[in-house]
Amino acid sequence: MSITLEVEEPEKHQKKVMEKMGNSDSSFTNAMELAQMGISSVPNCYILPPEHRPNISQNLPSSTADLPVIDLSMLENSILRELLIKQVSFACKEFGFFQVINHGIPLSVISDAVDTAAEFFDLPKESKMHLASNNIHEPVRKKMGDYAEAVHMLNVKLMEVIFESLGLRADYLQKDIEQGFQVMTANCYPACPEPNLALGLPPHSDYGFLTIILQTHNGLEIMDFNKNWRSVPVILGGLVVQLGDQMEVLSNGRYKSAVHQATLNPVKRRLSIASIHSLALEKKVQPAQELVNEQHPLSYKGTSFRDFLDFLSSNDILHLKYIDTLRKNP
Repeated sequence: MSITLEVEEPEKHQKKVMEKMGNSDSSFTNAMELAQMGISSVPNCYILPPEHRPNISQNLPSSTADLPVIDLSMLENSILRELLIKQVSFACKEFGFFQVINHGIPLSVISDAVDTAAEFFDLPKESKMHLASNNIHEPVRKKMGDYAEAVHMLNVKLMEVIFESLGLRADYLQKDIEQGFQVMTANCYPACPEPNLALGLPPHSDYGFLTIILQTHNGLEIMDFNKNWRSVPVILGGLVVQLGDQMEVLSNGRYKSAVHQATLNPVKRRLSIASIHSLALEKKVQPAQELVNEQHPLSYKGTSFRDFLDFLSSNDILHLKYIDTLRKNP
């Protein structure tokens, strides 16, 4: 297993997006610094064009009522396991997303990871740079490393269930999954005085098989297959599971990757820890042969994480989605 841990404030990504939208304001200031200054309005460099702004009024509490929640304790019962696999199949087909509870990761490990991220973001910039390291197991990162390892094991378990829901063997690609690539990113979204004008992260899908997200406050939204944004509620101890582009490719389109975005809170800052899981950097993902037939002809090209990184460095990611480049008949 290869783990990469990143801790960031998303304005670097936001700046690139704004420049592609035609806003090249050079006064781009660190969002956390702006929040600490107590600003009452959003600087021009963060304001999105009207067509890209979040529709805050659309995301009413009722829009979260039927979002799927999977109780993984059902795996321990052979009868309930069959029901769970059906629930996962429905969630993947209808949403490309679900939340999991009773997943086996102790609440103390989750809390330690959140506390560690919060402590880091509260440090001055100079201290953050001093702590930068490629060694995830240094003492300052131990708690985050413990969480990363626990989430890796959860990913292996979830992949077995999802493969079964597709009619594949539970141990399909097991060795490749266990030895796969894991990228963990801790994000901080400061409170925003005008959340209807800006986004923490614009709409996108993730590349890997699964992204497992821990969030402290509401702000994550997924686009359902009717093109409506759905606010993902925070469940104490629960984790968000999103399907990525690799899963769409392997399933030959039976399951779709989840398009999602991060909105902002007018009062509270939001922390999220996202763990993206894929095959190894150079390992190609292909549609499973068992899922290609006359009714479901081969619909995707093979792809690797390396291919995805090359795409990011050479394309306009605002207007071209990577998954669209993989579809044989877009």
